[in-house]
Amino acid sequence: MVGPSAPRRRARLNSMMLRGVTLGAKTRFTTLLARSPYCNPGFIFSSVWTEVANRSFLIHSTYTTDTKSREENKKTIESLYSLSVDIKKIRRLKEWVLLRDVAYVKEVADILQEMGADEMAVASILERCPEAILHTPAEINSQRTLWQLVCQNEKQLIKLIEQFPESFFTTEYHENQKANILFFQELGLKNNIITRFLTSAPTIFYNPVEKNKNVIEELQRNYLSLGGSDANMKIWILKLLSQNPFILLNSSTAIQENLEFLRTNDFSDHEVLQLLSKLKGFIFQLTPTTMQESMLFSKKVFKCNDQELKQLVLKCPALLYYTVPVLEERLEGLLKEGISIAQIRETPMVLELTTQIVQYRVKKLSALGYDIKSGTLESLNGTKKDFEVNYGKIQSKKERPIFNPVAPLNIED
Repeated sequence: MVGPSAPRRRARLNSMMLRGVTLGAKTRFTTLLARSPYCNPGFIFSSVWTEVANRSFLIHSTYTTDTKSREENKKTIESLYSLSVDIKKIRRLKEWVLLRDVAYVKEVADILQEMGADEMAVASILERCPEAILHTPAEINSQRTLWQLVCQNEKQLIKLIEQFPESFFTTEYHENQKANILFFQELGLKNNIITRFLTSAPTIFYNPVEKNKNVIEELQRNYLSLGGSDANMKIWILKLLSQNPFILLNSSTAIQENLEFLRTNDFSDHEVLQLLSKLKGFIFQLTPTTMQESMLFSKKVFKCNDQELKQLVLKCPALLYYTVPVLEERLEGLLKEGISIAQIRETPMVLELTTQIVQYRVKKLSALGYDIKSGTLESLNGTKKDFEVNYGKIQSKKERPIFNPVAPLNIED
């Protein structure tokens, strides 16, 4: 049955939102979206990258305050030119590196070539991470030895350096990095997971190892208190950590507050554990305030009681961790395509899709004659792979010739 017209639905949604929800959330966690398990992970945690930016600034400040003159170091320029490095690019991005009185261009290049980098790779590394030339050969060799603890060979190591030079050349936290690598190995993480952490989540290695141990111990205690078994605890922790290493940047207090919020909203221990597993630990980047705002919004929109809301959240954790503005935008996008609130409530997982993805999929399905307004949203839902499979089935069904069992067959002798 087709619902009311799109204008009426939009008016009704706007009315509900004005009556029941304050949309100006003080803390916007839109950075959670990209790293959420349901979105395209360009997801960046603002707190993480603020910390990285601050550290970068401090390193920059240390280098520039040591500079005796504001003129570029001619020897550095000549050495970089000899390696076919694009000096203009460095001037545009990090000119302060060229002002340093002391640089180790040749020494750094020699070490990289010794590890297997060709001339083009060396130039690329120094263009993207010119501060590498400010580290002494001893510092770089120490970092090289450290990363070899988790790399299969130097071929893999140089490949990682080419892809993530800044992660490798951050030597200021060498002792913390070493202690954390050894801790992760003792914990049972495989080396290929640790190398992924080093390149994609380097900030977790800047923490003192005791801080990371405390977070892991807090997670273990909570897992057991929620009904998890000793036999499965290690597997659960390793899986959680491999999916979202940034949980180590949280405090024990934040973890406890979020778990307590779920309990006070009548989620059982088993259901809380279920949410932790589904959200891959991203729940710890939220706050009770933002979760409460999102749940209140969903309750008003879907006109459901507390128990019904809880079931919707368990079915679609996006209702818990997406901010009100994001939920509002996605609901509006679905309504504009003629989809009703009732359909969305039946298949809330469609809220995990961005408006652009919804528009693209609706357009493709409409081209096959599929009426999304009166049909199920399951064909619209899911990952890219899920959608392509569903789309293929609908397309095959449409193209399949109709067989008439009573029609005569023309058979040639």
